[in-house]
Amino acid sequence: MRIRCRSLGVGAWLLPAAAQAVTLYVAPAPTGSDANAGTSAAAPLASMAKAQELAKAGDTVLFRGGTYAFTQGTTACKSGTDTVSGVVLDKDGSAAAPIDYFAYPGETPIFDFDGIRDACRIKGILVSGSYLHLRGLELKGVRQNNDLNHESWGVWNQGSHNTFEALNVHHIMGAGIFIQHGSDNLVLNCDSHHNFDEHTSNGPGESADGFGCHVADGETGNVIRGCRAWWDADDGFDFINARAACTVEYSWAWFNGYKPDTMEGIGNGNGFKGGGYGADPAQFPPTPAQHSVRFCLAFANKAAGFYANHHPISELFYNNTSYANHPDFNMLGMDAAGADITVGVYRNNIALGGALFSNRSAADDADNSWSIAGLMVSDADFQSVATTGMDAPRQADGSLPLLPNFRLAAGSDLIDAGTDLKFPYAGKAPDLGAFEVGASAPGGLAGGGGSSGAATGGTVATLGGAANGGSTNGVGGDGGGVATGGAVTTAGGAVATGGVAGVGSGAGAGPMTLTPAGSSGDVSTPSESSGCGCLFATRRRPERGELVWSALAFGWLVRRRGEAPRKAGKSR
Repeated sequence: MRIRCRSLGVGAWLLPAAAQAVTLYVAPAPTGSDANAGTSAAAPLASMAKAQELAKAGDTVLFRGGTYAFTQGTTACKSGTDTVSGVVLDKDGSAAAPIDYFAYPGETPIFDFDGIRDACRIKGILVSGSYLHLRGLELKGVRQNNDLNHESWGVWNQGSHNTFEALNVHHIMGAGIFIQHGSDNLVLNCDSHHNFDEHTSNGPGESADGFGCHVADGETGNVIRGCRAWWDADDGFDFINARAACTVEYSWAWFNGYKPDTMEGIGNGNGFKGGGYGADPAQFPPTPAQHSVRFCLAFANKAAGFYANHHPISELFYNNTSYANHPDFNMLGMDAAGADITVGVYRNNIALGGALFSNRSAADDADNSWSIAGLMVSDADFQSVATTGMDAPRQADGSLPLLPNFRLAAGSDLIDAGTDLKFPYAGKAPDLGAFEVGASAPGGLAGGGGSSGAATGGTVATLGGAANGGSTNGVGGDGGGVATGGAVTTAGGAVATGGVAGVGSGAGAGPMTLTPAGSSGDVSTPSESSGCGCLFATRRRPERGELVWSALAFGWLVRRRGEAPRKAGKSR
């Protein structure tokens, strides 16, 4: 129901406010029941499917801790090569009012799909809606129950403007989080690990990636940020089929290419794999995607830390650290005739341990640890080179743990040795590698996954990237900064605080600047409240560039809204 109010005798008319947002509660059976209304914590629903049926744009669904066990898909397998899903999220939110599917604060809801034993492919959660935000959920046990298909998937996305935040996806017989279609999706502060496709048509371990971005032509703006991939049988991050540019930043990959928890090599084993279209020139699009991999860490993977993967054009590899991979950087590309070439633009990277690179002929690789004259790199340049402990618990806000591993040690000549790529830095010049010394958080990534903004006094300013669906994600051009901004709201929608927008810099542009975007102190009343006295209880969802008017008794409150980017997915 839309709420309308008339002016209170002041000769002004007031625009209608959005319908009151609702919070729905879900708990595993027998506590939860889909016969309940779900609008109070005392009478929760039992399933995500029922919650989606009831949810509207702007609503929040809170999942209590415990295990949600799945024994069947939403449809039945029609053949051995058919695909079924445990959950289908196909209802849209909106830019101003996404639908949130959040863990109840302080609790861990576990979605276990192991009970789906249909003899076909399985998607744990299929997200075909847009403007959705999933946060704090654990997913496991998605199976591939025959040898007729390549893999199954934990989360498969084909909508746009979706955010996947603080998900823990593991023990999937295929890729953990897979962006198949859609634009402006954000995968933020997620872990994908111990994925192993033991049943597969192309050989065990060949398709179980941590993260995949494989979008179609024109599906731009997809970003993976602050994520970790380890013990995945194939690759950590894979863009092989993406026809539009994907970005991965501030992320880590290690021990990929092995049967999980062993050193038995089984899959490809690259930390970060670029495009390449299967090394088939017939599949090269007229304008191949130029992917970006920046401020990332790869170590102890079976194959390359960073791999161009036969891509036909140069991808952008900026400020990455690669340690003891095989090799650290593989620059192999392919031309239209199928011949091997060198591709990639490499700046401010560190390579150490084993073979530093391969296929380097005529590489565009200035200002890296191996290409700066007189620069020597050793283990002593780092506070620690331990390959253990990187799966430590994340910080309270979901951002990566603060660890000494692979961070530059005081006195290292890799500090201030880089070239200015128009990203924020501390000191007289950028450092080499993934972690900037003197930044407020690893690589400039701050609490909740906000990107770095322009800094004052040599430190990195941080923005509210972990907003409750309200952050805006923008990727700059070549050498461009990443801009995020928008208001941060609590899971229950109670209090919203204003955010700050970061402005990305394009190639050759000056430093990033900060501009205010949004007011603070917006308050939403609890979802059970109702009524209208012309003081609207609305849930603030900033949308970039849009002015949204709400009436406050005798005047106007003007708000600039920042849009929450969402992500899309693609299959093989």
